[in-house]
Amino acid sequence: MLAYTIAAARESGVFESVIVSTDAEDIATIARQYGAEVPFLRPPEFSGDTSPDIEWLEYTIAELGQRGRSWECFSLLRPTSPFRTAETIRRAWALFRSQTGVDSLRAVEKCAQHPGKMWIVRGQRMFPLLPFGPETQPWHSTPYQALPPVYVQNASLEIAWTRVVRDGRSIAGDVLVPFLTDGYEGFDINDAYDWMVAERLLAEGLVQLPQLAVSTQR
Repeated sequence: MLAYTIAAARESGVFESVIVSTDAEDIATIARQYGAEVPFLRPPEFSGDTSPDIEWLEYTIAELGQRGRSWECFSLLRPTSPFRTAETIRRAWALFRSQTGVDSLRAVEKCAQHPGKMWIVRGQRMFPLLPFGPETQPWHSTPYQALPPVYVQNASLEIAWTRVVRDGRSIAGDVLVPFLTDGYEGFDINDAYDWMVAERLLAEGLVQLPQLAVSTQR
């Protein structure tokens, strides 16, 4: 999946540099094999399962800056979204550039599980997560089609101005533009079930993977 993400990034023609952040040398070797840079390894304290993105991103930008490398903006392309294509990236970049007064862009899709039908459980009682909607017709008892559209972020793509990290210690800032992914562009592989679905999508020709190219630079 890492290789496919690198391939899409390189093919898009959007990036001056494609850099992989990892704390593992074996992952770094794979990244370099497919044409990405790994100028240094991520420190262990920023590499745990619960480590927030801002920690490793802030570290990476600062470390690159000390090496004389800086950019006005950056994009996060997570390898768990292998069906994000070069065209996806180009479309997102064009949208981001067309906006004024925004801090970042984030990929979203219409949610399948509406939060209006979700609950908070406390002991032997439960309460609506979103206590809104008409009293005579609460959202938890309303057909999905009649609920207001709600969008959920997916892991495929984020773009932001570097100042958002440097000045606000955030990966998103306060003003975000939505990038609506199309079809399976935002499909996220996190477990064995997702993997099975991905294989089925490929087998049925519903998605395609980027063409891989091995780099001669090691």
